[in-house]
Amino acid sequence: MARSVWKGPFVDGYMLKKADAARASGRNEVIKTWSRRSTILPQFVGLTFGVYNGHKFIPVQVTENMIGHKFGEFAPTRTFAGHTPADKKAKKE
Repeated sequence: MARSVWKGPFVDGYMLKKADAARASGRNEVIKTWSRRSTILPQFVGLTFGVYNGHKFIPVQVTENMIGHKFGEFAPTRTFAGHTPADKKAKKE
C-alpha cells in the first residue's frame, strides 16, 4: 500500500543533514546509509550514496530519473548465479 499524500515521502532525517553537508563542502564523497526505505528527493541529485545491502555498501549515483524511488531498489540484496545444468537435468526426470 502506498504512503498517504498528506504525509509526504519518507526520508530519514540524518540523510537530509548529510546531503546538505556534502553539497556545502563541494567534495564528492560517498554518503553511507542503511536506510533502504528512504525515498530519493530532488536535493539528492548529483550525490553518491553507499546503500547497504546486508553485505556491503553499493555506490548509487543519484540522477533525476531516480526521484520518487527508494534507495533499496538500486542495491540488490540477492545474487542470482544462474541455473546449473544439474537443475535442468533434475527437471526432465
